[in-house]
Amino acid sequence: MSNTEDTRSGNRETASRTQAATRPRHYTRGISPLMVRIMVVNAIALVILVGGVLYLNQFRSNLIADRIDTLTVQAQIISGALGESAAEGPEATEIDLAPARQIITRLVGPTDNRARLFATDGRMIADSRFLAGDKRLIEEELPALNAKPAFSKQVEDAIHRMLDGITEKASAPASVDRPGMRAEDFVEVMAALEGEAMTQLRMREDDRYVINIAVPVQRFRRILGVLLLTAQTEDIEAIVRAEQMLTVKVFAGALALTMLLSFFLGRTLVRPIRVLARAAERVRQAIGREEHIPEFAERLDEIGDLSRSLSDMTSALYNQIDRVEQFAADVAHEIKNPLSSMRSALETLSMTDKPEVQAKLFDILRDDVKRIDRLITDISDASRVEAELTRGQMAPIDLAVMIGVLVESYGTTQNTGGVDVRFDDYESNVFMVSGIEGRLGQVWRNLIDNAISFSPETGRVHVTLERQDRWVIVMVEDEGPGLPEGAEEKIFSRFYSERPDSEDFGKHSGLGLAISRQVVEAHGGMIRAENRTGQNGTILGARFVVELPLTK
Repeated sequence: MSNTEDTRSGNRETASRTQAATRPRHYTRGISPLMVRIMVVNAIALVILVGGVLYLNQFRSNLIADRIDTLTVQAQIISGALGESAAEGPEATEIDLAPARQIITRLVGPTDNRARLFATDGRMIADSRFLAGDKRLIEEELPALNAKPAFSKQVEDAIHRMLDGITEKASAPASVDRPGMRAEDFVEVMAALEGEAMTQLRMREDDRYVINIAVPVQRFRRILGVLLLTAQTEDIEAIVRAEQMLTVKVFAGALALTMLLSFFLGRTLVRPIRVLARAAERVRQAIGREEHIPEFAERLDEIGDLSRSLSDMTSALYNQIDRVEQFAADVAHEIKNPLSSMRSALETLSMTDKPEVQAKLFDILRDDVKRIDRLITDISDASRVEAELTRGQMAPIDLAVMIGVLVESYGTTQNTGGVDVRFDDYESNVFMVSGIEGRLGQVWRNLIDNAISFSPETGRVHVTLERQDRWVIVMVEDEGPGLPEGAEEKIFSRFYSERPDSEDFGKHSGLGLAISRQVVEAHGGMIRAENRTGQNGTILGARFVVELPLTK
């Protein structure tokens, strides 16, 4: 059975070591995933905002709608002037071409718009593009045949192509511009010939919009022709492009600043965490040496708190290791003493044949066996104490009730050797502490048993309770010989034993008071010992004082 358990334990340890060796302990190369998350989270809001701004279709549509309203008013003014001034009297059925051309030249010529005039039979009878007016020559320098645009221009064109690819333009029929155009080529002109003004958005071959406004030319509600006013949208596209580029530039600057700030924030968070992780790894791998966790004392944030907590935890770990090593050394020393005594007795036993000597040697062997048994029992109990204090659940405890029941049990069992154990009546729910009931009960039993063992046969042990501020104070007083001078702290050391002469040797292991201090300190309290003295300085006995925090 033992071999099977050892094999299983060895397999578990091997698997644990293999898993620990293959599992990555911490991130070591490249940009930290935490820093990437910080950058992504900071950039998402900016990208969403800029994505909404870049979606400028609505902006373009609003500009086109404003242009349509302006052109409609202009077309109505021109058509009204044509109806009044370019007709030969009230009974006219067609437009007088000469004054009509003059009106178109004067009203449309100064603008960049184009006006075409259609007769009722569908013929185009005038076109502002071919009329003399306020025309001017524009000189543009043509690029060389093999010239390539500048890099900035290429980047700008690429950005525009990308933005055009992710934005959808409204569909529109193709623009018509060819010799011999007739009214039938324009649905808007045909609608105007029926008496209804119509606006039509058309698309050129270069994917630029053209705005057509068709308005009937009327005189006394008689349709004399149709005016088709056309406007280009290059200026609107230029405005949209400029807004897009401005938005992209602002986005690029804001993104660069956000990334820099995110990188700085990530380094302030990730770098100390990485340093702490590597230090913790060194602590885990340290064999035979002591490693320390760095403390970021200058940081007054959560990282500083984490570093100080890890440093305190590491110090506590090393202290615990030291205590375990010291405990193991103390155990070996204490067990070695009775073993040496037993070996000496056995060697002497083999060299004598006197019955009285052999009897004494057997008594020594029996006492040493009892002493070893007592040591092993107390050592086992001491080992369980720390585990129970670590995993145990704290609960509210009324010390007045707890100690009262315990003291009453001493009177019931008559296990006091004639010593009177007294405990006054105290009000319940006043002396409340939070703790593990079984272990606190062990403390009171150790103190009372210790007081009884040092008290004379007709002595008295008095247990009292007090409250001071937010502390509950328990005092155990006896009428024994008191504490040796300078032994107030030594008595709480492991295996320290200062017993009365009347007590058999080896009856106590010297762990009781050490366990009591361990339990009290684990409950956030303290324990001390002192002598009770009279007015003339005589020692009246010993007093043990335990202070525990009062439950909130």
